Amino acid sequence: MMTTTETVAHRVCPVCEACCGLELRIADGKVTSIRGHDGDVFSRGYICPKGVALKDLHEDPDRLRTPLVKRDGRFVAVSWQEAFAEIDRRLPPILEKHGRNSTALVIGNPTVHQVGLMLYFPRLAKALGSRNIYSASTLDQMPKQLSSGLMFGHWLSIPVPDIERCDFLLILGANPVVSNGSLWTVPDFRGKAKALRERGGRIVVVDPRRTETAAMADQHLFIRPGGDVFLLLGLVHTLFDEKLVRLGRLAAHVAGLDDVAVAVAGFAPERVAARCGIDAAAIRDLARRLAATERAAVYGRLGTCTQSYGTLVSWLIDVLNVLTGHLDEPGGAMFPKAPAFAANTTGKPGSGRGIATGRWASRVAGAPEVFGELPITCLAEEIETGGDDQVRALISVAGNPVLSAPNGARLAAALDRLELMVSFDIYLNETTQHADVILPGASPLEEMHYDIAFPQLSYRNQARFSAPVFARPDGQLAEWQSVLRLTAILQGKGADADIGQLDDELVADDVRRMAGPQAEMVLRAVAHLKGPERQIDLALRGGPYGDLFGLKPEGINLAKLKAAPGGIDLGPLAPRLPELLRTPSGKIELAPGMLLLDLQRPAADLARPVPELVIIGRRQVRSNNSWMHNLPILAKGPYRCTALVHPQDARRLGLRAGQPARITSANRAIEVQVEVSEEMMPGVVSLPHGWGHDRPGARLTLAAQRPGANLNALLDDSQRDPLSGNAVLSGVPVQMMPIT
Repeated sequence: MMTTTETVAHRVCPVCEACCGLELRIADGKVTSIRGHDGDVFSRGYICPKGVALKDLHEDPDRLRTPLVKRDGRFVAVSWQEAFAEIDRRLPPILEKHGRNSTALVIGNPTVHQVGLMLYFPRLAKALGSRNIYSASTLDQMPKQLSSGLMFGHWLSIPVPDIERCDFLLILGANPVVSNGSLWTVPDFRGKAKALRERGGRIVVVDPRRTETAAMADQHLFIRPGGDVFLLLGLVHTLFDEKLVRLGRLAAHVAGLDDVAVAVAGFAPERVAARCGIDAAAIRDLARRLAATERAAVYGRLGTCTQSYGTLVSWLIDVLNVLTGHLDEPGGAMFPKAPAFAANTTGKPGSGRGIATGRWASRVAGAPEVFGELPITCLAEEIETGGDDQVRALISVAGNPVLSAPNGARLAAALDRLELMVSFDIYLNETTQHADVILPGASPLEEMHYDIAFPQLSYRNQARFSAPVFARPDGQLAEWQSVLRLTAILQGKGADADIGQLDDELVADDVRRMAGPQAEMVLRAVAHLKGPERQIDLALRGGPYGDLFGLKPEGINLAKLKAAPGGIDLGPLAPRLPELLRTPSGKIELAPGMLLLDLQRPAADLARPVPELVIIGRRQVRSNNSWMHNLPILAKGPYRCTALVHPQDARRLGLRAGQPARITSANRAIEVQVEVSEEMMPGVVSLPHGWGHDRPGARLTLAAQRPGANLNALLDDSQRDPLSGNAVLSGVPVQMMPIT
């Protein structure tokens, strides 16, 4: 009898921002089990169902394994050579005739979890040279990136709570028990929050729903959706009014303090209470507790960004952290120091060029560019509207905006008008079904893994690398190779270009620009590596913990990471100001002009009547992105795409639990299943994000069995935060009625 040899592989989970370390057991080329890796220096054995679902994703029969080309309206499997030849035949003539802006790029959320896409997509974008760049960032996080850039000088200088030393944590519009952080990488938030409370600390959650996080907090305050700006202005006003401002050691590094005091003078708690739904006494008490607690932090997330005041709210959260003396202090809101790829660890410390916005605008709506992007809600009109620079071709990367962006039906119709659409994706989904060519990535278990963005947002400094668990099938390109081949086409080198040589040339150009006279020595030090591994090693060795190419032997490099399956712990967060700052003034800009000017909007909005019923989204642990609904381990269990309504609203509207209802907004409507729950604030209905798998043409077999209702189909794609361009996905007025 033959015996099966079981092997063990360690892996960082690439599914959500928690980035947990996994231990996989492998036998006969199959994953037999997945559990948390106890030896992981960062997640320490924690795992959620999404990590276990990697087996389902790897084995999913719907996952694409060969390129597809649409012929006579139907997809057919083709070779990689045929797929790139099709692109080379059709894309360059569009660019030659209509210019570079005639082709748009759309980047989806999963891109951030794939090192090949993260490192090589910028090369693709540079080769294209189009101003029509769109991403999921304008659906969920651009307000925080903009406010951080204005205050601290870089888009990713985002402070996160130092939870392991914090004694008072105020959370707005976030549910980290479910998400394990968002723009804050904190696996096992529940365990860390429990430890905070056990040492005598307190957690207060402000949310229109009594979320899983609110349920375990010391206090939960309902807030009217869209009312965060009024609460925060009331809190900041109280600090000035009651002389509670304490800048501490940051006093010498802050500009604009007096300007903020003047700007909030008209927003006393007594004036804003009715608008946010929290009484004035509670607002003042919250401000006093923040000021009186030595180690405290304010954290806000999705609910604070997906509203028309997203940038103001994101700014005011950090204004609070500054004014209470909790920014850049242990136990407060601190800045991680990533081992690689972080702009705030390179260049001259303490000052820089800062950021710029509005360098160009969208052609139709005139929406300003932010972080090199235009709002994704502008894409449909840019395809529909004729004239110079009309979008005629599209390259989409790991995204599904037909479901994830407002008014997906309009976008779907617009995609069908394109002359060419190329998609990098592992699924034939609601968006990629409109493509002419689909280039599938390998299974995540067949690719190396290194997180580029999330160490810049981690609750603790760390470095981890994962080798592929399985070899790629014969002929399957790595994602970086696919992106680089398309880059070659855009550069005019053709579909048969030597992408190895192109990669060498691009890396050499980067190193010579960065390393100057030391460039040849640096290139020799990494000559044994190719692709993403070479770029990772370069970034690690030249980073703040690096070996500096032999000058600092105790420093880290890729070889050391490969030898440490649990990663390398780089210690708790430490104060980084003023060296982190990249503002021209070398100070924290507490009062950016565009934000002070935008305060005219909430000032005019104070007396606006509150709508009778508004809708918000909902995060679920098994439903982070739309493709997760196609994985058995995540899709099993009770039906989750329900509309939560308060009993009071259910009685008023004649709704019954388990029965269907129609939700309408303007001329848009969806049908939902009602769930009655006291966890909702009266006047608010909640529906989870990412559902609506009932569009013909997609190939998501399991998801289609329980398609659910698409919240974004209700939303107006013209509604945006005017500063960041982020879509308004929360607090939208709706009507709801039973279906009889």
